[in-house]
Amino acid sequence: MTFLITGATGSVGRHVVDELVRAGAPVRALTRDPAAADLPEGAQIVRGDLTRPETLAPALRGVTGVHLIDVGGPGYAPLPNGREIVELIRRAGVRKVTLLSGWATGTLEAAVTESDLDWTYVQPTEFMVNALAWAPSVRARGVVEEPFGATKTAMVHEADIGAVIATVLTGDGHTGHSYGLTGLELLDMPAKVRILAEAIGRDLTYTELSAGEMRERHRAQGVPEELIAFQIEAFDVPDGAYQVSGTVEAVTGRPPRTFAQWAAEHAEAFL
Repeated sequence: MTFLITGATGSVGRHVVDELVRAGAPVRALTRDPAAADLPEGAQIVRGDLTRPETLAPALRGVTGVHLIDVGGPGYAPLPNGREIVELIRRAGVRKVTLLSGWATGTLEAAVTESDLDWTYVQPTEFMVNALAWAPSVRARGVVEEPFGATKTAMVHEADIGAVIATVLTGDGHTGHSYGLTGLELLDMPAKVRILAEAIGRDLTYTELSAGEMRERHRAQGVPEELIAFQIEAFDVPDGAYQVSGTVEAVTGRPPRTFAQWAAEHAEAFL
């Protein structure tokens, strides 16, 4: 059984590859730049691009399961060619598909749902790896600047997302399920900053931005307007909008990692 992992060099995809390699499963990792992939030994690295379906056919030969992402191109734009991708997968004889849902519904999710593939959706909440965006201001000024400080989210470790996907690909009983993934704890921004400060052994300050300040900052960084609007909608929510899910442990048999664990693993990036 060979598994094709798209988005293999991304923050989640590389963990899917790692989990499958450690399990002894044959893995084919799709990336636009194989020379820069830096993936575990044992993975077969192949060139391909979801926005160019003609590059997928060779990568799909002999594959029994595929992990898909629903974004491609600048600004994490949703894929416009979902039906073409699904038809290539079906034509290759693949039956099992996992899909990591993106920030907006593109054409791929609908195409997968309407197909006869054995599909499973993975829908994580806020990724812990997003905290790396704070690294420049932490290193330079010891400050984390974000809006919506009181919003409590159950951040999920990207390795736990990867473990769920690998488990689904190699196991049974997951067809037709949509798995919402969270971490173990609900944390507001001051709590996240305190945990990070403990991990790096340095005092940090949290400064709350307004939604307008965040919008202008992201615009200056070239973030698409649709993605900015999505981020505001996701975090400008009433108290209790986010809840902890037990899905990671239910699927993998292991409790999810904490933000303190993530911060300790990535402390060097903030120093």
